[in-house]
Amino acid sequence: MSKLNQQLEQLHKPVDKTLLRVLSLILGFVNVGLFMWNPDQYADAIGGFSPVLGLLFVLSVCASMVFGVGFRPRFWLWQAVFSPYLSLTVLSYLTLMYVI
Repeated sequence: MSKLNQQLEQLHKPVDKTLLRVLSLILGFVNVGLFMWNPDQYADAIGGFSPVLGLLFVLSVCASMVFGVGFRPRFWLWQAVFSPYLSLTVLSYLTLMYVI
């Protein structure tokens, strides 16, 4: 295992908790459900989708599912891409924007 793999595993260790995994799954499912139910209303509620926000939305939903089910990527690039920090931050932001 490379040093970068070990560093990323140590970085993700504090969030490797069951409650955060459940929260990640819930945020992912809720945001996907809201988006699939009425995409125009969801986009209006969050202030519209820019190309960057759309990419972050898709990546965050995928990462929330990967993290939520307990899968741990081995390669450092996939550990960084499917980081729970990114997914929890973006999905929390989108949920707050939808609610407010």
